Amino acid sequence: MLPPRIAASSYSNTAPLVWSFLYGSERGRFELILDNAPARSAELLAQRRVDAALVPVIEYQRIENILLAPEVCVGAKETVRSVCLVTKGEDLERVKSLALDVSSKTSVALTKIIFREFFNFEPVYKTEKPHLATMLADADCALLIGDPALAVDESIYRKFDLAATWKRFTNFGFVFAMWMASRTNLEIVRQIDFPGIRDEGLNHVDEIIANYESEIPLSVGEFKTYLRENIAYTLDDSMREGLSLFFRLAHKHRLIERLKPLQYVG
Repeated sequence: MLPPRIAASSYSNTAPLVWSFLYGSERGRFELILDNAPARSAELLAQRRVDAALVPVIEYQRIENILLAPEVCVGAKETVRSVCLVTKGEDLERVKSLALDVSSKTSVALTKIIFREFFNFEPVYKTEKPHLATMLADADCALLIGDPALAVDESIYRKFDLAATWKRFTNFGFVFAMWMASRTNLEIVRQIDFPGIRDEGLNHVDEIIANYESEIPLSVGEFKTYLRENIAYTLDDSMREGLSLFFRLAHKHRLIERLKPLQYVG
């Protein structure tokens, strides 16, 4: 029998949720597919090429017949640091054109909601690969997610944290990604202890940092703060409320066709 297949992005903020599959107690029990772009994990789940995936939350409303795994997420209570809008100095209220990171799904929807709902206008959008200089060559603003966002030189560019912006207007935390599974493979997915796997990964933050330190320009202390304090891996009430509001606003602004209730793997 083939092992269950699981997909996730290879960004550092997902590393605590996949460490166990690569190096820990779950090693060898699953086939793990790692790809740079979270959007790719959503495609693999939608195509039923994997049994479960760590997926941008907006895709829960777009992919048919899937359920959320409870408790575990990639989110932020206050400031996320790795999902941001970047300008060459302009305020967001003056942005007329915006380059969207092709890697993103949830953050693209969140960006559009922020401009439509909170700023009451909308820039002209285009989609680009996550290379900041190229994105800002002919746009006022760029959306970056994941590790490229951590590398932004704030002595040159102005950086607006999307989770902090959401918090300012709503007073809620924000959920960017969650484990999701096809309803057809629930017996397999019910055997996966996602909270336990998360906790095991968070107990190995030092090893995770060592794996990424040559790629990300953060000190060990900053990196540890990012993974332990900026990123929230457990849903709290504020983040649940934020998730429900995000979906309602996405539906209001026609970023999703219909509004499904939140249903979890039992």
